[in-house]
Amino acid sequence: MREVPEMSSVFGAMRAASRSDQAPAWDVRADRLRRLRRLVTEHRDEIAAAISADFGNRSRQETALLEIFPSVAGIDDALRHGKRWMRVRRARTGIWFRPATSRLMPQPLGVIGIVVPWNYPLYLTIGPLAGALAAGNRAMVKLSEYTPRFAALFATLAQQAFAADEVTVVNGDAQVASTFSALPFDHLLFTGSTQVGHHVMRAAADNLTPVTLELGGKSPAILGPGADLERAVERILVGKLLNAGQTCIAPDYVLLPETMRDHFVESARACAGRLYPDLGANPDYTTIISARHFGRLDGLVGEAVRAGARAVPLTQAASDPQRRRLAPVLLLDVPEDATVMREEIFGPVLPLVTYRSLEDAIAYVNARPRPLALYLFERNRGAIGRVMAQTVAGGVSINETLLHIAQEDLPFGGVGPSGMGAYHGKAGFETFSKLKPIFRQSALNGAGLLKPPYGRRFETMIRMLLR
Repeated sequence: MREVPEMSSVFGAMRAASRSDQAPAWDVRADRLRRLRRLVTEHRDEIAAAISADFGNRSRQETALLEIFPSVAGIDDALRHGKRWMRVRRARTGIWFRPATSRLMPQPLGVIGIVVPWNYPLYLTIGPLAGALAAGNRAMVKLSEYTPRFAALFATLAQQAFAADEVTVVNGDAQVASTFSALPFDHLLFTGSTQVGHHVMRAAADNLTPVTLELGGKSPAILGPGADLERAVERILVGKLLNAGQTCIAPDYVLLPETMRDHFVESARACAGRLYPDLGANPDYTTIISARHFGRLDGLVGEAVRAGARAVPLTQAASDPQRRRLAPVLLLDVPEDATVMREEIFGPVLPLVTYRSLEDAIAYVNARPRPLALYLFERNRGAIGRVMAQTVAGGVSINETLLHIAQEDLPFGGVGPSGMGAYHGKAGFETFSKLKPIFRQSALNGAGLLKPPYGRRFETMIRMLLR
């Protein structure tokens, strides 16, 4: 593990290495990606155990599904397509400038900073790291202090797999993260809360460091009038209860027709029982990351109930503060000014909001900050088209939750308060590259007709250009 006082010197060595090898060959990049892949696959059991210990409990199966698999898939996608992404690309040249040619040359930016949150510590490290390495960069990674066992393990594994000027890991508290964000990276990617994102962007601004911010917010699930309700309930609960709702793109609340609400509640209680039987002792159900976060979630529910909301438990198991197992709950009739309706929930608490028409649901979403994800359950193509055309979100899954993030050809990123910029697959390669525009003049060209002294010939040419 690199200690904090070494941060500047490690960064300086990385920058010097990147400037001395500004165009690493594909073989070099592929070797780094393969080493990253081996790091994940050969140590997956240790990684899963460390993450479970940090949470208190998270099943190795859930870590395999949500972190190991998508991490390996992202690396494999970069290995499969990275050499093609590197190629110089043709660009259109304006008709008046031909036979000159235009090209775009992808080049590494240099040293990439990656700030990783606690909720998916492996995947949200590997995803951006794979894109950075495929693009030919070096990378420094700051892991979360909320996952200390994983952070220590990953730092050791990275040190074994990579030279210090290729990939290095920095661990420490919020002050370390602040110092890290203030380094003059060539690009900085931060995943975390909107509140912390403000601080990261301010720190980066001092160096004019470009940033990609993957934040969160209130991601709605909309049940259209033509939704298959039983399927919608199952997919919403799967998306909400994986990792106990501690997912930036988890459904944050449900918008549904008034006539569907009672059926949704009944179906949700039955579905939760099928997914997590005997939830109080079920090893598949993840615990809340810390006592502070458990208390925050419990407080959100308590405040809403005191304000007039009705809490409907989805299981007979009681919450256990000592073990940080928070039983999932629906919230009905929640006042709009309740904190749970204004702040990202990030836990197994799901408010239901009813609407009278699909246009009302669209207006409800549009009256609020643009979400990181939007989920629509509907079978009518016209209704789907209206929602898609009239809402803006970072990403969308239709008749599903979460799975748009697993598609390497779909950029992942937020919009407005839910983030800026995107990565994954080719989008990640381009985020961490400079697509350098190159205009090459032909030996035979008409540029000489547009130079001083300006006279009749020049005026004739301008009239032609402006026709």
